[in-house]
Formats: sequence, C-alpha cells, structure tokens
Amino acid sequence: MLSYVLAGLALGAIYAIAAASLVVTYVSSGVFNFAFGAMAFAVARFYYFLRVEHDWPLPAAAVIAIGVFGPALGVALYALLFRYLRLRSPLVKIVATIGLSVALPPAVNLVFGHLVNITAPGLTPEPLRVFHVFGAVVDMNQVITYAGLAAVVVAGTAVLRGTDMGLRVRALVDSEALTAMSGVSPTRISLGVWAVSSLLAGLAGVLIAPTAGLSVDGMTFLMAAAFAAVVAARLRSLPIAVGVALAMGVTTSVVQRYLDAGTSLSAQIVPSIPFVFMLAFLLYYTVRGQAGDSAPGGALDRAIRTGTSNSAPADEDSGHRRPLAGRLAPLITLVIVAALPFVFDEFWTGLTATGIVMAIALLSYTLVTGEGGMIWLCQITFAGLGAVIAAELATNAGWSPLAAVAAAAVCVVPLGVILGLLTIRLGNLYIALVTLTFGLLVQNLVFGRESIYNAGQGIAMPRPEWTPDNRTFALFALAVFVVLAVVVLNLRRSTAGLAVTAARESEAGARTLGLSVLQAKVLVSGMATFVAAIGGGFLALNYQSALPDSFNPFFGMVWLAVLVTLGSRSIIGALVAGIAFAVLPNVFQTYLPAELAEVPVIMFGFGAIMLARNPDGIVAMHARQLRDFQGWLDRRRPAPADRPTPSELVTESALPTGDSR
Repeated sequence: MLSYVLAGLALGAIYAIAAASLVVTYVSSGVFNFAFGAMAFAVARFYYFLRVEHDWPLPAAAVIAIGVFGPALGVALYALLFRYLRLRSPLVKIVATIGLSVALPPAVNLVFGHLVNITAPGLTPEPLRVFHVFGAVVDMNQVITYAGLAAVVVAGTAVLRGTDMGLRVRALVDSEALTAMSGVSPTRISLGVWAVSSLLAGLAGVLIAPTAGLSVDGMTFLMAAAFAAVVAARLRSLPIAVGVALAMGVTTSVVQRYLDAGTSLSAQIVPSIPFVFMLAFLLYYTVRGQAGDSAPGGALDRAIRTGTSNSAPADEDSGHRRPLAGRLAPLITLVIVAALPFVFDEFWTGLTATGIVMAIALLSYTLVTGEGGMIWLCQITFAGLGAVIAAELATNAGWSPLAAVAAAAVCVVPLGVILGLLTIRLGNLYIALVTLTFGLLVQNLVFGRESIYNAGQGIAMPRPEWTPDNRTFALFALAVFVVLAVVVLNLRRSTAGLAVTAARESEAGARTLGLSVLQAKVLVSGMATFVAAIGGGFLALNYQSALPDSFNPFFGMVWLAVLVTLGSRSIIGALVAGIAFAVLPNVFQTYLPAELAEVPVIMFGFGAIMLARNPDGIVAMHARQLRDFQGWLDRRRPAPADRPTPSELVTESALPTGDSR
C-alpha cells in the first residue's frame, strides 16, 4: 500500500504544480489558462529536442528548456495575447486561450518536427536509481517530483510573503488600477507572473512526460486533472489547490491497487477520478451558493471592466441598416455551398457533406453561446450521445435512420435541460468547467464501453436508401441545416427570443422587467441540446458509423473556437466554419508539402486568438466594415436636383416670414 501512496503523491505533486500555475495566473490576471497543456507540451518538446535529439547534458538541457525557454514563452504569449484579455468578457478569455491551445502544439511540431516515439526522458539521469523506504519502492523520478513541488511551494511562499516583488503581486491581485496609481507598473508584474507560470507549465510537462508520454493528449489530460484542484480551491486558494491535487494523485494510485489494469473498467474509472473530484466540489459549492465567478480586482477594477469589456457579441439584427451585400451574403453563401457537390468529385463532395453536418452541430453553439450567453463545452458530447443512440436504434432495433436520429435527439434533450437547471446559478467560468467535466465523464464512462467503442469502430449507422451517394446526402444535409437555421432565426425574432436576449445582456435587468431568466435559459438549453444531437446523428450518417473518438470534449473546444472566431451569433458563420474545418486541412494535405499539413489548425487557433482584438468575430467585423463603406457611399452620393440640400434647408428656415426671396 505504501508504494501506491508514494506513487500517488508523485502524481499529485505534478497536478499540484500545474494547479499552482493556474491559480496564480487567474488571481493575478483574471485569465483561466486553457492553454496550460499546450504550453507544457511546448517546453517539454524543446527539452526533448535538446536532451535527446542533440544529446545535451541533462543539467544544461533542463536549465535552458525550463529555466530560459519556459519564461521566454510566457513573456512572448503575454505580449501577443494575455495582456489584451484582462478586461475582456469570459467568453473571449476562454475562447482565446482555447485558440492558443489549438495553435501552439502544431506550431511547435512545425518547428521541431513530429515525434514518432513519444517516450520521453524526465529529469533523472540514466540508469534510473531506485530506493527502498519501509519496504516500498521509490524511484528517482518520484524523488525529483517531490523536490520540485517542495521547491515551488517554499520559493513561492517566500517570494509572495517576504519580498517587495511578492507585495506588488498581491497588490495587483487586489486591484490593478490602484497598483498603477501607486507608481508600480502592472505590466511588469504581469510579465513576471506569466513568465513564472510558463516555467511551472514546462516543469510539469517535463515531469509528466516519462509516464504520460510527450504528446498533446497527455499534456491536455494533465491540464484537465489540474482543473479539479483549482475548482476545489475556488480558483483562488493556493494551499487548498495543492492539498486537493495531492489527494487526487493518491486516490488515483490507490484505486489501481484494487482494479485489474487490463480490464475496460479500470480504463474507464482511473482517468475519471480527477473529474469526479471536480464534480463533487462543484456540487458542494453550488449548494452553498459559492460557485459564482470571483473575478480578481477591487471595486475600481470592476467598474473599469464593466465599462470597457465587450461582453456581448454584436447583434446582427441591430438598428443599423444592413448594406445590400450584407443582406445577400447568406443567400450567396448557401448557393455556393449547394453548388459544391455538383463541382467536386466524390472525395471532395464527401468532405463537403462532412462540413455541412458539422455545421448542423455548430448551430447548437450558436444557440447556447450566441443566443443564451452560456459557455458550454459539452455540445460535442450531446452530439456524440445523439450519434450513439441513433446508431443503436437503427442497427440493433431496426429503426429507419432518420427516425432514429430524431428519436435520439428527443432522448438527449432532458440531459441538456437538467444541465441547464443545475448550472443556472453558476458563473460563466464555472459553467464552462462543469460542462467540460460532464463531457469528460461521458467520454470515459459511456463512450469508452466496449459495446460502444468497439475497438474504435463504433456502431454501424446506415444512411437512408435514397441517399446512395455523397452528393445526394450533402444536399439533404444542407436542407436540414437551412430548416434549423430558420428555426434559430424565428426564435431570435420571437417574443421568447427577445426574453433570451434580455437575459443574455443583463439577468438583473431581465428580472426587473418581469422576465424569467430560468425559463429563457432552459429553453435555449433544450433547443441547443436537440440541435447538437441532430448534428451528431447526421455525423454518424455521414461516417456510416457512430465513432466515439470523434466526440472528444477537447475536440469540441476546437469546434467552439472555430465558430466564435467567425461570430458566435452568426448562423451563416456556422456553415462557413463547418465547411472550412472539414475541407481546408485536406486541401493543404493534398496540394502542399506534408510539413504544412497542420497549418490550417494553426490558422483556426490563431483566428480564435484574434478574438482578443475583435471580440465579435470575423463576420461581425466584416459586417461593420460593409456598413461603414455603405455610409461612405451615401455621403459621397450627390443630392437629387429636385431636393434641397441640408444647407439650403437651414438657410431657408433662417429667413424671416414673408421674405420676398
């Protein structure tokens, strides 16, 4: 038992280092860093580049990678992105950091190359030394991990509590505005905080690589597990985050003693333990009414944030007169997409069909995030549930495929409604974490079942007999997208839609008007879940199988980033995002050198990063540009000859009554 406890403490120590980094950056900048795993991967990959590929001595490689490259990466990312996020809305903060998590790993692979073997060395010299403590076995990797956590805790406490720099950091946490008024530069302090955070990310990445592997998936799981400790600490308490992280590590290790490592049950339960911790603490804080977002800063900072943040996306139906090009753009886009299956061959038509059915699923984000203002990270999970249930009904129960898709969507709706009811009182960041946790638990406990996973093949899902080829199926999917788009438009313009808009803009204001925020958000939750499940069913029809690996929640974060880049409320943006996501990577793989294959992924991530500058998205930005251009044309257009100019009207009105002129 002691061996399991000591191994668990080593795992928990890595979680604790990651959690410490996340807490420090959140309390000092208000940014919850969803790109932590990507930053850990970048530093660990550079360490591998030095240590293995160029045979540097271990001390030199560790110092340069973790101590120099890590802080430099944090400073660069602060200059490029993080400094623009402090006063942005929660949606922009989350999506921008998700965009960074999407763009950074392929950019690193583009520079250093892909790894075929992800087995990576840690900070331990070879051969690995082993110690015996009271009959338990401890290796040098674990000893170094313990030492790393101890150094982080001791050094961090000493700096924060006993130095002028620590005093300035604590002042920044309390109020950035007052810190600036006292003559201290918040920018320099923030630079230091992000440099240290990136150093800790690199340390955690290098420590976890020998066991989890030097891969994006391994680093992403490290980040997600650390989220549980941060939630337990209510995003602020560093000691609680460290303590819960250690407890998670020990629990994860001890549970494995009683499970057969070769069984599917072990593969489902062990990865789910951190998320069970997170869910338990979220429910506890929700019952106690302590799960609201606690953004850093004092009253002055909150006033500045309220006055300057772009919390709501641009309203497409605002009072501005849309130019003719803007009014025709959706129709032109639909015509172009409908023409693609007649122009492309079978392969590219199949990719177009994939993009269209993905656009159906993305409409659920348009509803829940664009209309409802809720940051849900589990829409891809609802899509997966819709796909799995539809495939079960069609393959094993003999239902017609379309009836199975519709019935599956109806079955999934109650889950979305319940989730909406449970999260109605949570802050935006907590909602994002709750929905991500829900998605990860479903991924491990439901989609991981052998009867569903089927060695990665999923459950077969036949297409309707009258859609024998990709062209017919693509056109049918486009028709379904148009129908759902009309439903979304009707909701937006209906009385219920006005109530949803009011609740999104200001819950307090909506209640003052006598509107039910609960009803509005539950309505959007149910509709978004239904649309997501329909999209998942059509994805299963497109692939002719319900593939669980296609519905990973972290992949859904990429979906959200791509959609919000174009505009969270843009219906046509969902269609463009789906087509681009499905077609563009294959264009690069087919017609460009192999090393550029991941450039589209970098582009998608970079587009989400640009939300820090343009929070309303690309579509809304171009719509504003078209309105400005239309206004410029109107001002340049000469007044009709038979109509007096404004200056003439002013002159005539100034004349006295009865003037002979």
